[in-house]
Amino acid sequence: MYLQGDWKYRHHLKHYGHPSRTGYVDLLDGWTAERWEPEKLLDLYQRAGAKYFMALAVHHDNFDTFASTHHPWNATRIGPKRDVVGTWERLVRERGMKFAISNHGSHAWHWFQPAYGYDPEGPLKGARYDAWRLTKSDGRGKSWEGLDPQALYTGRSMPLPPGMTSIKQANDWHEAHDRVWTEASPPHNPYFAELWKARAIDAIDRYRPDLLYFDDTGDLPLGQAGLDVTAHLYNRGIEWHGVPNQVAATAKELPPEKAAAVIDDVERGNLSEIAKEPWQSDTCIGDWFYDEGVYMRHEYKTATTVIHRLCDTVSKNGNLMLSIPIRPDGMLDADEHAILDQIGDWMQINSEAIFGSRPAPIFGEGPTKVPGGMMDEHSNEPFTAADIRYTRKDDDLYAIALGLPADRKVRLNAIDTSAVQFVRLLGEAAPLPFRREAGGLTIELPDNLSRSHALVFHLPSVLRN
Repeated sequence: MYLQGDWKYRHHLKHYGHPSRTGYVDLLDGWTAERWEPEKLLDLYQRAGAKYFMALAVHHDNFDTFASTHHPWNATRIGPKRDVVGTWERLVRERGMKFAISNHGSHAWHWFQPAYGYDPEGPLKGARYDAWRLTKSDGRGKSWEGLDPQALYTGRSMPLPPGMTSIKQANDWHEAHDRVWTEASPPHNPYFAELWKARAIDAIDRYRPDLLYFDDTGDLPLGQAGLDVTAHLYNRGIEWHGVPNQVAATAKELPPEKAAAVIDDVERGNLSEIAKEPWQSDTCIGDWFYDEGVYMRHEYKTATTVIHRLCDTVSKNGNLMLSIPIRPDGMLDADEHAILDQIGDWMQINSEAIFGSRPAPIFGEGPTKVPGGMMDEHSNEPFTAADIRYTRKDDDLYAIALGLPADRKVRLNAIDTSAVQFVRLLGEAAPLPFRREAGGLTIELPDNLSRSHALVFHLPSVLRN
């Protein structure tokens, strides 16, 4: 919204006014959550298979969604005027689920630097955006009266320098400076890291998360501050549970000497092979924020895509964390409900191949290759019915066909089929006919079978040595 030429800037200009006059701080009251019914949402999530739930504690906008001791810019004072994280935590614990929180706040200082910029073109050329001028006195009569807006916007660490004369010139400068992804603290402002650390520890102590997600790549957030917060989580975890290794933090693409201390998170991506250590893939059915345009254009990931992603991830020793964006009023839209319902229908039949499973000797087979890597999901080819993913429970093997083959035959070529005595399609009472052929096993499907997402076959005692 602070980058002239961007569609979000144009939307803001049309609906709220120029960002020199109406800025991000003026939008916070628009987040009301007046129709938020977290119990009903959790019903949907659990039916869709959720075993742990992650609440966002602070994103790149530097606004805490919990009862923050150290940061008055939070949801108990502005917007919903309630402890969002605390509400989720209580309800999640009541259901026996694991509870997680995510912290993206270490990046707020450089994400907000465009708010100290200006239009390089047009009738308000050179007029600095609202972050440049706002002071505590500007809050009189507003919801944030008494608060310092510079504490939200984080201060002028690298504002757009004067003299830019074109949108391209300004955006090139932003790309090279304040929009570059960095895990460092802002120059000449050590207080930013100190405050981030205090807020993160406050959230840990209040909500006792089982998992703490850092949106940080290549290192823990803000150097020593991130190390201190992670150590605090692990030490408190021992206090809470009496034994170690009951809580965890995540980070992305850490070097080997650091990676063993956290769970590796692969954002919007996957792995090409089975990982030795458990890991997590996280993605969203749409954007990381609620985008009404995605709904209007029906562009969400389908339930089939999500289910295939889940099966591929689990076969490689991973967990899938799926984000379902919520509207500002606290509701999901109709497409999101439909997607969750379809995932839930699949889970009611096939969850035994997912939960409590472990990787089989191989993750799978088939023509579709998953390249592996963070932010690579856009390049993945859709899976086909010839793509198989495997999981195991003790000696039992589960073979998951990622679709319904047109010839009603599923072929397993990558496993030793000599021990197969029985094949069961989850959701069907009668065993299925099969035959051993050169190079593998062929399973015959019923003619009246109409499922389309993924078919799960249970092969008991196949992996017994």
